[in-house]
Amino acid sequence: MEAWVLITIVAAGVQTLRFMLQKRLKGLGLSTGGATFSRFLFAAPLAASGLIALMLWHQTALPPLSARFWAFAVLGGMGQIIATFCTVSLFSERSFAVGIAFTKTETIQLAAFSALVLGEGVSAIGLVAIIIGTAGVVLISRPPQGWRSGKVLNRATVLGIAAGALFGLSALGYRGATLEIANPDALFRATAALAMVTTFQVIAMGLWLRWREPGEMSRVLSTWRSTLPVGVTGVLGSLGWFTAFALQNAAYVRSVGQVELLFSIAISALVFRERPKAVELAGIALLSVSIVAIVLLA
Repeated sequence: MEAWVLITIVAAGVQTLRFMLQKRLKGLGLSTGGATFSRFLFAAPLAASGLIALMLWHQTALPPLSARFWAFAVLGGMGQIIATFCTVSLFSERSFAVGIAFTKTETIQLAAFSALVLGEGVSAIGLVAIIIGTAGVVLISRPPQGWRSGKVLNRATVLGIAAGALFGLSALGYRGATLEIANPDALFRATAALAMVTTFQVIAMGLWLRWREPGEMSRVLSTWRSTLPVGVTGVLGSLGWFTAFALQNAAYVRSVGQVELLFSIAISALVFRERPKAVELAGIALLSVSIVAIVLLA
Protein backbone atom coordinates (compact mmCIF):
# COMPACT_ATOMS: atom_id res chain seq x y z
CA MET A 1 0.00 0.00 0.00
CA GLU A 2 1.37 3.41 -0.98
CA ALA A 3 2.09 5.83 1.86
CA TRP A 4 -0.46 8.43 0.75
CA VAL A 5 -3.27 5.84 0.79
CA LEU A 6 -2.55 4.78 4.38
CA ILE A 7 -2.17 8.42 5.48
CA THR A 8 -5.50 9.28 3.84
CA ILE A 9 -7.36 6.43 5.56
CA VAL A 10 -5.99 7.46 8.96
CA ALA A 11 -6.89 11.11 8.26
CA ALA A 12 -10.44 10.09 7.34
CA GLY A 13 -10.80 8.14 10.58
CA VAL A 14 -9.54 11.05 12.69
CA GLN A 15 -11.79 13.48 10.82
CA THR A 16 -14.84 11.33 11.54
CA LEU A 17 -13.94 11.39 15.24
CA ARG A 18 -13.58 15.18 15.07
CA PHE A 19 -17.03 15.58 13.47
CA MET A 20 -18.51 13.39 16.22
CA LEU A 21 -16.96 15.59 18.90
CA GLN A 22 -18.00 18.74 17.06
CA LYS A 23 -21.61 17.61 16.81
CA ARG A 24 -21.70 17.23 20.59
CA LEU A 25 -20.53 20.84 21.04
CA LYS A 26 -23.97 22.00 19.90
CA GLY A 27 -25.28 20.62 23.19
CA LEU A 28 -22.96 22.93 25.15
CA GLY A 29 -24.81 26.04 24.04
CA LEU A 30 -22.27 27.05 21.38
CA SER A 31 -23.51 28.55 18.14
CA THR A 32 -22.62 27.09 14.76
CA GLY A 33 -19.91 29.74 14.52
CA GLY A 34 -18.56 28.88 17.97
CA ALA A 35 -18.48 25.16 17.23
CA THR A 36 -16.67 25.89 13.95
CA PHE A 37 -14.20 28.27 15.62
CA SER A 38 -13.29 25.62 18.20
CA ARG A 39 -12.07 23.41 15.36
CA PHE A 40 -9.36 25.97 14.49
CA LEU A 41 -8.60 27.72 17.79
CA PHE A 42 -6.40 25.03 19.30
CA ALA A 43 -5.25 23.65 15.95
CA ALA A 44 -3.25 26.78 15.05
CA PRO A 45 -0.77 26.73 17.99
CA LEU A 46 -0.38 22.96 17.67
CA ALA A 47 0.43 23.24 13.96
CA ALA A 48 2.83 26.12 14.60
CA SER A 49 4.59 24.09 17.30
CA GLY A 50 4.92 21.18 14.90
CA LEU A 51 6.45 23.44 12.26
CA ILE A 52 8.98 24.88 14.72
CA ALA A 53 9.92 21.36 15.83
CA LEU A 54 10.51 20.26 12.22
CA MET A 55 12.57 23.37 11.48
CA LEU A 56 14.78 22.64 14.49
CA TRP A 57 15.00 18.94 13.61
CA HIS A 58 16.02 19.60 10.01
CA GLN A 59 17.99 22.72 10.95
CA THR A 60 16.32 24.65 8.15
CA ALA A 61 14.40 27.89 7.86
CA LEU A 62 10.95 28.40 6.42
CA PRO A 63 11.38 29.21 2.71
CA PRO A 64 9.85 32.43 1.32
CA LEU A 65 6.09 32.11 0.78
CA SER A 66 4.97 33.56 -2.55
CA ALA A 67 1.76 35.41 -3.35
CA ARG A 68 0.65 32.28 -5.23
CA PHE A 69 1.06 30.24 -2.03
CA TRP A 70 -1.10 32.69 -0.07
CA ALA A 71 -3.75 32.71 -2.80
CA PHE A 72 -4.04 28.91 -2.56
CA ALA A 73 -3.88 29.00 1.25
CA VAL A 74 -6.64 31.62 1.58
CA LEU A 75 -8.82 29.79 -0.96
CA GLY A 76 -8.41 26.54 0.98
CA GLY A 77 -8.82 28.17 4.39
CA MET A 78 -11.97 30.13 3.54
CA GLY A 79 -13.47 27.16 1.72
CA GLN A 80 -12.94 24.95 4.76
CA ILE A 81 -14.41 27.52 7.18
CA ILE A 82 -17.63 27.96 5.22
CA ALA A 83 -17.87 24.23 4.48
CA THR A 84 -17.54 23.47 8.20
CA PHE A 85 -20.29 26.00 8.93
CA CYS A 86 -22.54 24.16 6.48
CA THR A 87 -21.65 20.75 7.92
CA VAL A 88 -22.33 21.74 11.55
CA SER A 89 -25.66 23.27 10.49
CA LEU A 90 -26.45 20.08 8.58
CA PHE A 91 -26.20 17.98 11.75
CA SER A 92 -29.41 19.63 12.96
CA GLU A 93 -31.23 18.57 9.80
CA ARG A 94 -30.43 14.88 9.31
CA SER A 95 -28.60 11.97 11.01
CA PHE A 96 -24.83 11.98 11.49
CA ALA A 97 -24.13 9.37 8.78
CA VAL A 98 -26.38 11.01 6.19
CA GLY A 99 -24.95 14.43 7.02
CA ILE A 100 -21.43 13.21 6.35
CA ALA A 101 -22.62 11.42 3.18
CA PHE A 102 -23.97 14.71 1.79
CA THR A 103 -20.54 16.31 2.13
CA LYS A 104 -19.05 13.38 0.20
CA THR A 105 -20.46 14.80 -3.01
CA GLU A 106 -17.18 16.69 -2.73
CA THR A 107 -15.45 13.89 -4.66
CA ILE A 108 -17.81 14.22 -7.62
CA GLN A 109 -17.56 18.01 -7.60
CA LEU A 110 -13.78 17.91 -7.15
CA ALA A 111 -13.49 15.82 -10.33
CA ALA A 112 -15.34 18.60 -12.18
CA PHE A 113 -13.20 21.31 -10.58
CA SER A 114 -10.04 19.43 -11.55
CA ALA A 115 -11.18 19.28 -15.17
CA LEU A 116 -12.02 22.98 -15.25
CA VAL A 117 -9.13 24.37 -13.18
CA LEU A 118 -6.33 21.86 -13.73
CA GLY A 119 -7.34 20.55 -17.15
CA GLU A 120 -7.58 16.96 -15.87
CA GLY A 121 -10.48 15.38 -17.72
CA VAL A 122 -12.33 12.23 -16.65
CA SER A 123 -12.43 8.95 -18.55
CA ALA A 124 -15.60 7.24 -19.78
CA ILE A 125 -15.51 4.97 -16.72
CA GLY A 126 -15.04 8.03 -14.55
CA LEU A 127 -18.12 9.65 -16.09
CA VAL A 128 -20.21 6.53 -15.39
CA ALA A 129 -18.96 6.54 -11.81
CA ILE A 130 -19.96 10.19 -11.43
CA ILE A 131 -23.48 9.42 -12.73
CA ILE A 132 -23.80 6.54 -10.23
CA GLY A 133 -22.68 8.85 -7.45
CA THR A 134 -25.21 11.47 -8.50
CA ALA A 135 -27.96 8.83 -8.27
CA GLY A 136 -26.78 8.07 -4.76
CA VAL A 137 -26.99 11.74 -3.80
CA VAL A 138 -30.55 11.91 -5.17
CA LEU A 139 -31.57 9.02 -2.89
CA ILE A 140 -29.82 10.51 0.13
CA SER A 141 -31.47 13.88 -0.43
CA ARG A 142 -35.00 12.45 -0.40
CA PRO A 143 -37.07 14.53 2.07
CA PRO A 144 -38.30 12.59 5.16
CA GLN A 145 -41.93 13.14 4.06
CA GLY A 146 -41.27 11.92 0.52
CA TRP A 147 -40.76 13.55 -2.87
CA ARG A 148 -44.41 14.53 -3.41
CA SER A 149 -44.87 16.21 -0.03
CA GLY A 150 -41.35 17.56 0.41
CA LYS A 151 -39.08 19.75 -1.64
CA VAL A 152 -36.23 18.24 -3.61
CA LEU A 153 -33.99 21.21 -2.81
CA ASN A 154 -34.60 21.04 0.92
CA ARG A 155 -32.32 22.73 3.46
CA ALA A 156 -30.32 19.55 4.12
CA THR A 157 -29.65 19.02 0.40
CA VAL A 158 -28.47 22.59 -0.15
CA LEU A 159 -26.24 22.58 2.95
CA GLY A 160 -24.71 19.21 2.09
CA ILE A 161 -23.99 19.92 -1.55
CA ALA A 162 -22.63 23.38 -0.69
CA ALA A 163 -20.34 21.82 1.91
CA GLY A 164 -19.13 19.28 -0.64
CA ALA A 165 -18.36 21.98 -3.21
CA LEU A 166 -16.48 24.11 -0.69
CA PHE A 167 -14.53 21.15 0.68
CA GLY A 168 -13.56 20.39 -2.93
CA LEU A 169 -12.27 23.93 -3.46
CA SER A 170 -10.49 23.69 -0.13
CA ALA A 171 -8.72 20.50 -1.24
CA LEU A 172 -7.57 22.17 -4.45
CA GLY A 173 -6.29 25.14 -2.46
CA TYR A 174 -4.36 22.97 -0.01
CA ARG A 175 -2.86 20.85 -2.76
CA GLY A 176 -1.70 24.00 -4.52
CA ALA A 177 -0.32 25.52 -1.31
CA THR A 178 1.83 22.49 -0.46
CA LEU A 179 3.28 22.47 -3.98
CA GLU A 180 4.34 26.13 -3.61
CA ILE A 181 6.66 25.47 -0.64
CA ALA A 182 10.26 24.93 -1.73
CA ASN A 183 11.21 21.92 0.37
CA PRO A 184 11.63 18.28 -0.72
CA ASP A 185 10.12 16.82 2.48
CA ALA A 186 6.37 16.21 2.15
CA LEU A 187 5.76 16.32 5.92
CA PHE A 188 7.57 19.65 6.23
CA ARG A 189 5.58 21.15 3.36
CA ALA A 190 2.32 19.83 4.82
CA THR A 191 3.07 21.14 8.32
CA ALA A 192 4.18 24.55 7.04
CA ALA A 193 1.06 24.96 4.92
CA LEU A 194 -1.14 23.77 7.79
CA ALA A 195 0.43 26.23 10.25
CA MET A 196 -0.09 29.18 7.88
CA VAL A 197 -3.66 28.20 6.98
CA THR A 198 -4.85 27.55 10.55
CA THR A 199 -3.35 30.85 11.74
CA PHE A 200 -5.24 32.65 8.98
CA GLN A 201 -8.43 30.78 9.89
CA VAL A 202 -8.22 31.72 13.58
CA ILE A 203 -7.74 35.40 12.71
CA ALA A 204 -10.54 35.40 10.11
CA MET A 205 -13.02 33.56 12.33
CA GLY A 206 -12.06 35.60 15.40
CA LEU A 207 -12.85 38.83 13.56
CA TRP A 208 -16.13 37.36 12.27
CA LEU A 209 -17.30 36.24 15.71
CA ARG A 210 -16.31 39.54 17.31
CA TRP A 211 -18.42 41.34 14.71
CA ARG A 212 -21.39 39.00 14.40
CA GLU A 213 -21.50 37.09 17.70
CA PRO A 214 -20.01 39.12 20.55
CA GLY A 215 -19.20 36.92 23.54
CA GLU A 216 -19.12 33.66 21.59
CA MET A 217 -15.31 33.43 21.72
CA SER A 218 -15.50 33.65 25.52
CA ARG A 219 -18.03 30.80 25.55
CA VAL A 220 -15.69 28.69 23.40
CA LEU A 221 -12.80 29.35 25.79
CA SER A 222 -14.95 28.63 28.86
CA THR A 223 -15.71 25.16 27.48
CA TRP A 224 -12.08 24.41 26.63
CA ARG A 225 -12.19 20.93 28.17
CA SER A 226 -14.73 19.95 25.53
CA THR A 227 -13.39 22.07 22.66
CA LEU A 228 -9.71 21.11 23.08
CA PRO A 229 -10.24 17.52 21.80
CA VAL A 230 -11.92 19.00 18.71
CA GLY A 231 -8.83 21.11 18.04
CA VAL A 232 -6.43 18.21 18.62
CA THR A 233 -8.30 15.79 16.36
CA GLY A 234 -8.74 18.61 13.86
CA VAL A 235 -5.04 19.36 13.55
CA LEU A 236 -4.09 15.67 13.41
CA GLY A 237 -6.65 14.99 10.69
CA SER A 238 -5.63 18.08 8.75
CA LEU A 239 -1.96 17.12 8.98
CA GLY A 240 -2.84 13.79 7.42
CA TRP A 241 -4.80 15.43 4.60
CA PHE A 242 -2.10 18.02 3.94
CA THR A 243 0.60 15.33 3.84
CA ALA A 244 -1.44 13.25 1.41
CA PHE A 245 -2.04 16.34 -0.75
CA ALA A 246 1.71 16.95 -0.78
CA LEU A 247 2.22 13.42 -2.12
CA GLN A 248 -0.70 12.90 -4.51
CA ASN A 249 -3.34 14.60 -6.66
CA ALA A 250 -6.19 16.00 -4.50
CA ALA A 251 -8.90 14.16 -6.44
CA TYR A 252 -7.31 10.77 -5.74
CA VAL A 253 -6.76 11.66 -2.07
CA ARG A 254 -10.36 12.72 -1.55
CA SER A 255 -11.61 9.63 -3.40
CA VAL A 256 -9.79 7.29 -1.04
CA GLY A 257 -10.94 9.49 1.84
CA GLN A 258 -14.52 8.48 1.17
CA VAL A 259 -13.83 5.51 3.45
CA GLU A 260 -14.99 8.05 6.03
CA LEU A 261 -18.53 7.06 5.01
CA LEU A 262 -18.06 3.65 6.59
CA PHE A 263 -16.61 5.19 9.74
CA SER A 264 -19.51 7.65 9.99
CA ILE A 265 -22.14 4.92 9.62
CA ALA A 266 -20.51 2.98 12.47
CA ILE A 267 -20.40 6.05 14.73
CA SER A 268 -23.95 7.02 13.80
CA ALA A 269 -25.23 3.61 14.91
CA LEU A 270 -22.94 2.95 17.90
CA VAL A 271 -22.63 6.44 19.43
CA PHE A 272 -25.70 8.43 18.42
CA ARG A 273 -28.06 5.43 18.12
CA GLU A 274 -29.25 6.70 14.75
CA ARG A 275 -30.56 4.22 12.20
CA PRO A 276 -30.35 5.30 8.56
CA LYS A 277 -33.42 4.50 6.49
CA ALA A 278 -33.26 1.89 3.75
CA VAL A 279 -33.37 4.51 0.98
CA GLU A 280 -30.55 6.44 2.66
CA LEU A 281 -28.42 3.29 2.92
CA ALA A 282 -29.09 2.59 -0.76
CA GLY A 283 -27.90 6.10 -1.61
CA ILE A 284 -24.79 5.70 0.52
CA ALA A 285 -24.11 2.35 -1.18
CA LEU A 286 -24.35 3.89 -4.68
CA LEU A 287 -22.10 6.75 -3.64
CA SER A 288 -19.60 4.23 -2.26
CA VAL A 289 -19.65 2.24 -5.52
CA SER A 290 -18.99 5.48 -7.39
CA ILE A 291 -16.01 6.24 -5.16
CA VAL A 292 -14.49 2.77 -5.54
CA ALA A 293 -14.91 2.91 -9.31
CA ILE A 294 -13.17 6.30 -9.47
CA VAL A 295 -10.27 5.04 -7.35
CA LEU A 296 -9.76 1.66 -9.02
CA LEU A 297 -10.91 2.08 -12.60
CA ALA A 298 -11.07 5.74 -13.68
